[in-house]
Amino acid sequence: MEISIIPLINKYFDVFYLSNCLNKQINYLCIMDNTSCIRQQADIKQIKRCKERVSELSGSFDYLSNGLELAGNNVRLKILFLLYEEKRLCVCDVSDILGMTISAVSQHLRKLKDRKLIASEREAQTIFYSLTEEYEKMLEPFFKILHENKILETI
Repeated sequence: MEISIIPLINKYFDVFYLSNCLNKQINYLCIMDNTSCIRQQADIKQIKRCKERVSELSGSFDYLSNGLELAGNNVRLKILFLLYEEKRLCVCDVSDILGMTISAVSQHLRKLKDRKLIASEREAQTIFYSLTEEYEKMLEPFFKILHENKILETI
């Protein structure tokens, strides 16, 4: 019969860590799965405040993450910037500006529209695209940096 010492070691360190936390009078459970922490004390008020704030902003994080995920693509970022600058463009305009096929631009526009970063408006047979108000506000600080050509100065 073979006995593994690993579970015993893990249990010892969990107990040791918990007793260490209790000895330091930290008022919450300190056991963390597969992580370690070397701080001497935790700021319980700070942790609680941050947890509440992150929880409170959960929907906003999802919204921002959604937009930044799509804007993380070089071509889509250029499209979003052009729409920010020009307020509205059709697929042919974007195609001519970026030197891409209409089909390729259309695929990018579709992704942006599906995730509600841009809106479309039909005029006769032409569809014009524009940033949604929410994402225009959200992306504005980034585009101001680009507009001023100061991106390299900020990093």
